[in-house]
Amino acid sequence: MATTEAFICSFSKNDLPQNANFTWKSPSNIALVKYWGKSEPQIPKNASLSFTLNHCNTLTTVDFRLNNQQKNQDIEVFFEGKPSPEFLPKIKQFIERISSYTPYLKYYNLEIKTENTFPHSSGIASSASGMAALAMCFISLEKKINPAISEEYFYQKASFLARLGSGSAARSIQGELVVWGAHTSIPNSSNLFGVEFPFKVHANFHNYQDTILLVDKGEKQVSSTIGHNLMHQHAFAESRFKQAEENLSKISTVLQTGNLDEFIPIVESEALSLHAMMMTSNPYFILMQPNTLKIIEQIWKYRKETKANICFTLDAGANVHLLYPEKEKEQIKAFILSTLLPFCQNNHYICDSLGKGSTPIL
Repeated sequence: MATTEAFICSFSKNDLPQNANFTWKSPSNIALVKYWGKSEPQIPKNASLSFTLNHCNTLTTVDFRLNNQQKNQDIEVFFEGKPSPEFLPKIKQFIERISSYTPYLKYYNLEIKTENTFPHSSGIASSASGMAALAMCFISLEKKINPAISEEYFYQKASFLARLGSGSAARSIQGELVVWGAHTSIPNSSNLFGVEFPFKVHANFHNYQDTILLVDKGEKQVSSTIGHNLMHQHAFAESRFKQAEENLSKISTVLQTGNLDEFIPIVESEALSLHAMMMTSNPYFILMQPNTLKIIEQIWKYRKETKANICFTLDAGANVHLLYPEKEKEQIKAFILSTLLPFCQNNHYICDSLGKGSTPIL
């Protein structure tokens, strides 16, 4: 079993390159089995399982310039081509948090250029994809310093680092299906990093579709960090953690057998349970909007009438992820355009599908 000590590296200053440059594209992800509640440092209270997405990505380039004077580290951040000092505090906090595992970073000035392939104000959380892309650039520098590190170590440590920036970022390193959190039915699973789903996935889930219905593109009233912390004293926390662990075992079997009739209730129950925890915390809060509920009602009505294998999931927000097999793509697209579009803010939605994880841009 991997420990945090496994990710502490040693190096010689003579091995540090004068300059280096890396670009990575990392995906957002959507959890099918949710985690809600964690302990320090970014340890989940239950294991989770997610789809990585194909089109919703963050593209990040980091230029490393050796600071020969060894003065205060200079970090510049550009978002979509414009200087963005507002991102600096979070990036500096991330670098400080991982400093014992990436001691080489302190010798470099950094220029970070980042952009999203989805609109910044689309209501799609970019913390997972953003922190994953940044972690991939950092671990690429470590690989350049020490070419002997293995591919397995490379990706494990990338996920380990990304987790310390944003918990769900641990699931945005490799795909298509990723488990983060130690779980008895998932070999080699860990609280420290995400692992690829280790079993053969049934053809029913190949290139699975995710249409994201943008109900509310504004900033959440309550951050996920605050929401996670409210689970510490939550009356239903232990029951929820147990439910999630059981659902992960169930969905593991479903993904292998291809049973969509069993997939749908697990995924929808997980989404509603997540929001139930928000509505019963102290203080309580609601992130769903009226149109979120209207979309859910229309999905249930359509599924009952057509027997379509369509279901929804939600993350910590108002937007609805519509999940369905690729073979039903055309009929469900017609349903989206005819029925669901009016419930989306400015008629906006994003068509996505199961993705492959982080990829280098050479």
